[in-house]
Amino acid sequence: MQMTKAGEWCEIIVPEEWKNKKIEQILKENLKIPKKMLHHFRMNKDVIVNGQTVSWSRVLQGGEILQIRLFQAEDYGIVPDNKKLDVLLEDDHLLVVNKPAGIDTHPNVPGQTGTLANRVAFYFQENRVLTKVRHIHRLDRETSGAVLFAKHALAGATLDRYLEQRSISRTYLAIVHGQLKRSEGVIDKPIGKDRHHPTRKRVSPGGQKAVTEYKVLNYDTQQNVSLVKLKLQTGRTHQIRVHMSHIGHPVAGDRLYGNKKDGYDRQALHAATLSFPHPITGEQLTSVAPSYNLPLILQKEIDRMTAYYRRDR
Repeated sequence: MQMTKAGEWCEIIVPEEWKNKKIEQILKENLKIPKKMLHHFRMNKDVIVNGQTVSWSRVLQGGEILQIRLFQAEDYGIVPDNKKLDVLLEDDHLLVVNKPAGIDTHPNVPGQTGTLANRVAFYFQENRVLTKVRHIHRLDRETSGAVLFAKHALAGATLDRYLEQRSISRTYLAIVHGQLKRSEGVIDKPIGKDRHHPTRKRVSPGGQKAVTEYKVLNYDTQQNVSLVKLKLQTGRTHQIRVHMSHIGHPVAGDRLYGNKKDGYDRQALHAATLSFPHPITGEQLTSVAPSYNLPLILQKEIDRMTAYYRRDR
């Protein structure tokens, strides 16, 4: 799909597969624009063809230009914060950045600064991108790795739907204590609140369903730690940390669920890859996030992942 940004407008050259379809059909079925947003577009004449306002019942021909007003100026919604931002992937519709450990993904109270979202706001400001900062998912404060942001309302709604449908896949790498008995497995244990601690979670029969897949990649006999690749089938708060601690292999450096003095100066949990369909074109994208201040064995695995996704497939 050929697509360009022209001021407030997203201009799409109508591909052959859209030929002879009505505008409304394309907006609903191909772009899957939510009903409320469709109504807004209709009322504000935000969908035109070849620069002209037309009926949505009009049939399109291949090569015509369908224009949708996606890039209207918005307030950032949070305070811009001039701090370093590690951009992994970006186009007019989305942004993937590498969150360092030790900062929140987004503000939890009005006016809060110091979060990843505040850095994104400054990056937008610096590059004259006038849009609300929309994070699609979050990482724990002490977890590093890839985080996805949408750059306009339609991308946000579409990516939110992908997240709900589990079309967004995240692969984590962790260093955990001990040698796991099985080289791979699935932890299917519900997670709920810990009544004895305000911020802790625990495996609880009355908790929410939580499923974590794991695979052991390496074991260090000298340090008695394992490098583990993990994927989440569900997205509960602290899920990986709770599950790995529950089976007796807490994440290294995890002060809440593991040994408070294990020699690690940060939590050894990193969101290494993020894979998802593009919110407009549907193209499958994958981003690999470098890790910082983590053991070399983990960085070598990320380098291997990067090489895998970069080669022609």
